[in-house]
Amino acid sequence: MTSTNLSEPLADEARTIEALLAGDEEAFRALIDLHGGPMLRVALLYASSRAVAEEIVQETWLAMLGALGAFERRSSLKTWLFTILVNRAKRRAEREGRSVPFSSVPVDVVDEAGTESNEFFDASHPRWAHCWTTVVRTWETIPGEGLLGDELQRRLAAAVRALPESQRLVFTLHDVEGLSGEEVCNALALSGSNQRVLLHRARLKVRSALRQYIDENDA
Repeated sequence: MTSTNLSEPLADEARTIEALLAGDEEAFRALIDLHGGPMLRVALLYASSRAVAEEIVQETWLAMLGALGAFERRSSLKTWLFTILVNRAKRRAEREGRSVPFSSVPVDVVDEAGTESNEFFDASHPRWAHCWTTVVRTWETIPGEGLLGDELQRRLAAAVRALPESQRLVFTLHDVEGLSGEEVCNALALSGSNQRVLLHRARLKVRSALRQYIDENDA
């Protein structure tokens, strides 16, 4: 049995897929090391317990291996993997009566708080119509030592847990796990507009919850 070095970011996706198809156990272990943690965190957003989340992750790996030969590579392997995960997690949650589909909700009513999307978009701008009227930055600008602090981690986790389900999932996939906007849309079957609104509103709420801490570190 051959082995594949996946130490580089995503290594060479084509080689990775070929290695998996050839039964390369080392390649599979490396893929689990790369995505297993993020997959479990996402599954926990849907699951009733850690044990259920772990079952969802295991089912996802089995489904991925079983369907890999038919993978058409229209998306990245990562996007496809998370799409399988989310679909299985949704079905599990729906069976347990804990999930409300949100992919078809109109963009102006997608927020559970009822805030109108016009607050965030400028539809009249000649060049940047429907872009953000305000900028909500991501976490890269927070001092590194602050990101490592237990207090910020605790506050951030609490703020994310307090988000409505749809916002929490989009925020976690995009800002915590690092999926692109397109990857989030593909994984959740969301329109680009809905994804942007959900992410923006989630960032606003998390930023508000952490405002005092962040402002103190910016001073």
